[in-house]
Amino acid sequence: MKLGMDAGIVGWGVYIPRKRIKVKEIAELWGFDTGLVSSLRIEEKSVADIDEDSVTMGWYAAKVAIDRGEVNPNEIGAIFFGTESKPYAVKPSATIVGDALGISRRKLSSDLEFACRAGGEGLRISVSLISSKAVKYSLAIGSDTAQANPGDVLELTASSGAAAFLIGPEREAIAVFEGAVTYVTDTPDFWRRDCSRYPSHGEIFTGEPAYFDHIVNSVNILLTDLGLKESDFKYAIFHQPNGKFPLQVGKLLGFPKEKVLPGLVTPMIGNTYNASALIGFARVLEQARAGDRILLVTFGSGAGSDAFSIVVKEGVEQVASRGPTVNELLERKVYVSYSSYAKSRRLIERSIGW
Repeated sequence: MKLGMDAGIVGWGVYIPRKRIKVKEIAELWGFDTGLVSSLRIEEKSVADIDEDSVTMGWYAAKVAIDRGEVNPNEIGAIFFGTESKPYAVKPSATIVGDALGISRRKLSSDLEFACRAGGEGLRISVSLISSKAVKYSLAIGSDTAQANPGDVLELTASSGAAAFLIGPEREAIAVFEGAVTYVTDTPDFWRRDCSRYPSHGEIFTGEPAYFDHIVNSVNILLTDLGLKESDFKYAIFHQPNGKFPLQVGKLLGFPKEKVLPGLVTPMIGNTYNASALIGFARVLEQARAGDRILLVTFGSGAGSDAFSIVVKEGVEQVASRGPTVNELLERKVYVSYSSYAKSRRLIERSIGW
C-alpha cells in the first residue's frame, strides 16, 4: 500500500536494561555445542532486572520519544503497545503507559499481539491514523522481557528491551513513510499454549518457511509497488532473532552487509522480540542524514512481516541529540552471573514452608 508523504517520525526512544549476561556462560551451563553458539553470532544479551518489565521499559522509551519530538502529551490521540510478555494477563499495558505519560484520556488505546511483529503493527496503524488525519500524533511502542524455557536453545538469545516512535504529520517529521506492505500467513513456527509459562518453537522451521519467506515476500512487493531497488536504500533493518538471519535475508534480497550492519544490534543485546528491529531502526536514525532512504522490516511468528520505506529529512541530527542514543545505551552495562540472571527473571520459584 502506498502511503504517501503525509506521515512520519517526530520522535523516538529506546530502553535497554543495564544488566548483561554472556551467552557463552548460558551455553556452558546447559552444555550447548560451541558451534551452535558461534553460529548465532550473539556475544551477550540484556537482562531485565527484578523491578523492570515491559511496561516500565516501554514507558521510558515512550517518554524519550515524546521529549525528542517536543510534543505536548495532551496532543497524542492514540497509543499502541506491542508485546508478547505483558505483566498482566488481563489488563492493558497501553493504559498504564498512557496515564503515566500524561497523555490525554480522550485517545485510542490498545495492546497489540502478533509475536515479534506487534510493534510493527503499531507503526502501521499509527501511520494510517496520521495519514487519514484521524489524530494528530500516535505513539507506537514495542517492548518485551523475552521469555525462554531454561535450557532451551531460545534462552541463548531471548532478551529484554523497548523502543517507541512518535508518529505525526509530515511537516513536523524528520523521516517520512513513503510506503508499507504487510504479508501474513498461518505458519505455526512459534507458539505458547494457554497456561504454558514458556513458548515452544519449530526449531529450523522458524527460519524457512517462516522468517525468510515472509520478509522476502513483503520486501519484494514493497519494491515493486514503489518502483525501487536495493541500490535506492542507504540502510536496511530486518527483524533480528539472532545475529545471522538479518545478514542472510539481506543477501537473499541483494542488500550487502554494509547496509545491514549499522542497524544490527542483536549481537550486543540479544533478541528483544517486539523491540528488535525497532531498536536497530532507532540506531540507524541516529546516524542517518537528510535524503537517506531506509528499509525497515519487522517479522512476527505465526506469521507476518511489515516492510516500510522511510526517507530521512533535514533536522534528524538535532532531534537525535535530545535523548540518549542507542550506542550510549549499548555501552551502559554491567555483567551478571547466571544465578543473578535467573533471580532477576524469576526462573527459580521460591516456596515458603511452615
